[in-house]
Amino acid sequence: MASLIDPYSRTIDYLRLAVTDRCNLRCRYCMPEDGLKLLRHEEILSYEEIMRFLKVCVQAGISKVRLTGGEPLVRKDLDYLIGEMAKLQPSLDISLTTNGLLLPHQAEQLAAAGLKRVNVSIDALDPETYRHITRVGNLFHALAGVEAAFEAGLEPVKINVVVLKHLNEELEGFVELARRLPVHIRFIEYMSPCGVFDESFYVSAEDIKQGLAEFGRLEAAEPPLGAGPARYFRLQGAKGLIGFISPISSHFCPNCNRLRLTADGKMKTCLFSSDEDDIRGLLRSGSEDGRVLEAIRASLDRKPRDHGAGSSPGRTMSQIGG
Repeated sequence: MASLIDPYSRTIDYLRLAVTDRCNLRCRYCMPEDGLKLLRHEEILSYEEIMRFLKVCVQAGISKVRLTGGEPLVRKDLDYLIGEMAKLQPSLDISLTTNGLLLPHQAEQLAAAGLKRVNVSIDALDPETYRHITRVGNLFHALAGVEAAFEAGLEPVKINVVVLKHLNEELEGFVELARRLPVHIRFIEYMSPCGVFDESFYVSAEDIKQGLAEFGRLEAAEPPLGAGPARYFRLQGAKGLIGFISPISSHFCPNCNRLRLTADGKMKTCLFSSDEDDIRGLLRSGSEDGRVLEAIRASLDRKPRDHGAGSSPGRTMSQIGG
């Protein structure tokens, strides 16, 4: 199998694939209360176009694909896409990042189609705080999504927690969740969606680690499947692990193995760069697979070593796919 290598000898084997820019939440650190201008239907890649691009990627060495949004579960017939992906390459590691609200009705069919594992974003365990952060969300629906993921046999199940100022008051709740369920809690430092950093949101992962000390000793642990840049620890008495992702205080760019495709078919090699390549245009112009592969390699030739200071993607996280 061929490999995708960037100028810094990093092997690129992980594709983050946004299937929609729509979301059923309005998280304060992600998008305005009134939402964003949504893409028109014809601007979004069709499932056939996604599969065409993915076929080229898999042949070039991509072995892991994470479906993102927006909220990916708002796109109709996502299980069909997952099924086509699984048929393309049975060993393909297919995962999903979701807010969990729609998982109770979809987890079983997604798992049957070939979804391997899921990350559920839950930034607070106090119902009022959760609703304040998401503006419209119901915590109990999100937690029901976690339970549905377990019942469907998805493994591992991880919870993504964006570290915000309120979190110190809720650490005990997340610890108890990891003690009750074999779920891996991942504390993720807040990143600016558009390159303008709001210090009022930011708390370092190290601060959270120190706050967790009162609940027991954290011991370094082997990461679960699909760990990515997270560093994991075991907390005494917990069924799940505690992870930290620190893109601000300790960025992991030197080990970046990611390629991104936005819902409107723009390829990005760095989350914090405005550099994009128009894959949708290539696909719709009738370009052969070889030309698509050339575009991927040309894009990777420009992949930066790190995101650098003052970098801006020119889009919000929900428009990029995170």
